[in-house]
Parts: sequence; structure tokens; C-alpha cells
Amino acid sequence: MSRQAVTSPAAPAAIGPYSQAIRAGSLLFLSGQIPLDPATGQLVPGGIEEQTRQVFTNIGAILKAAGASFDAVVSATVYVADMNDFAKVNEIYSTYFSAPAPARATVQVARLPKDSLVEIQVVASL
Repeated sequence: MSRQAVTSPAAPAAIGPYSQAIRAGSLLFLSGQIPLDPATGQLVPGGIEEQTRQVFTNIGAILKAAGASFDAVVSATVYVADMNDFAKVNEIYSTYFSAPAPARATVQVARLPKDSLVEIQVVASL
């Protein structure tokens, strides 16, 4: 099976040795997205709501570059710096997916890149 990188200028460039996404057969694996503004490379201002929306904006741009949408997402992993933010993240998360919702895991972590409050990684079926 071949691997093909998928990139979008409308999402933040990778800040390390990884691709925004990799297409492998009929699957698309997106790297975890943090709330970076693609134009500045900086965290978006605001709290968990603004950061979560930016993460989904970045994910949407990469899905679009692959010819997909949120409807193609089959699995998601949500990392939060504070599980007390779960309800707010979940409220925003739920607006991006129609039924049936993707499989998901949510975990609290000690620290995220650039000290962001949230990171989300998804897998989509193309």
C-alpha cells in the first residue's frame, strides 16, 4: 500500500517531522491538530471554545484538501489539558458530526504542544 501526503495551506504547517495527513489506501490519517492560526503559526487567542473551534477549522481544511468532509471521519482522539473543559469541547465537537458520530477517545494529558488547551486527531475513510 502506498502512502501519500495530504497538505493544505489553509491549515498550519507541520512544526516537526510529520505530515498534516497521510492517505493510505482508502484511509486518511490526520496528525493531531492544535489551535494554531495557519497565517501566523501562533495559538489563537481565547480560551477552550476558541481553541476548539480553530482545531476544527484546521481539521476541516485538511479534510477538504483530501476531497473529504467531517462526514468521512470514523475515529477521533481528543486530548485536553484539563478534563474540566470536556463539556465545552464536547458541545463544539458535536456540531461538526452527524449521526452516527465517529468512534472517540478523550484523555486528559499533562501538557500539549505550545501549551495549547486541546488537540484532536482524526481518521477518515475516503
